[in-house]
Amino acid sequence: MGITDYTTLSRQQGLMREMRMVANNIANMATTGYRQQGVVFSEYVRQTDRDGSVAMSASHVRNTSFAQGSLTRTGGQLDLAIEGDGFFLVQTPAGERLTRAGNFASSAAGDLVTQDGHLVLDSGGAAVFIPPDATDLAIGQDGTISSNGAPIGQIGIVQPLEPGALIREGGVLFRAEAGYDPAEAPRVRQGFVESANVDPILQIARMIEVQRAYEMGQNFLQREDERVRAAIKSLIT
Repeated sequence: MGITDYTTLSRQQGLMREMRMVANNIANMATTGYRQQGVVFSEYVRQTDRDGSVAMSASHVRNTSFAQGSLTRTGGQLDLAIEGDGFFLVQTPAGERLTRAGNFASSAAGDLVTQDGHLVLDSGGAAVFIPPDATDLAIGQDGTISSNGAPIGQIGIVQPLEPGALIREGGVLFRAEAGYDPAEAPRVRQGFVESANVDPILQIARMIEVQRAYEMGQNFLQREDERVRAAIKSLIT
């Protein structure tokens, strides 16, 4: 296989990775708090002895968009959305994680939990507890939970120290290895959830572009394979 073939094959592999990510974005258009994902292509260029150059591309870097998704009114007392920067802090079996998915519920024990059963944490890292006799729940912009006008807890809203270094775990969870601080002036909206920030039209258009580019690469590899086979056949006959 020649250098050109390796270059094309490397790009084909990158296109397949992007195709899977685009398909995953489209599949999660209705997932609360989902963040659109893509790939970043890098190119390596080297001069050759014949006064030319060889370029090879790769797509090893994943890129997550943290653009604000649209807020959808649900009216649910425990449905929350963050307007602007910030993440909810939750406890998973693997440790503390960040999420924008605020479609919470109350467990049988009275703890505030995610749809996957992960505990929602307060600003101090403790589980948020909703007393069984709490009525007329109101949640302020800073995450303070009140029952009949009396505060009973506060949901932790945090901001990662290095947002660009967040590591995705699962569909809507992120790990902040660099740590996080309490978010400054958070804006929590009760009775709303944040939709996925996926643009379906752009994603479908991108899927078509990637598919066409992949087909062109496959045609090129097939023609190269036929050319090499013909050359070998001519040499041995």
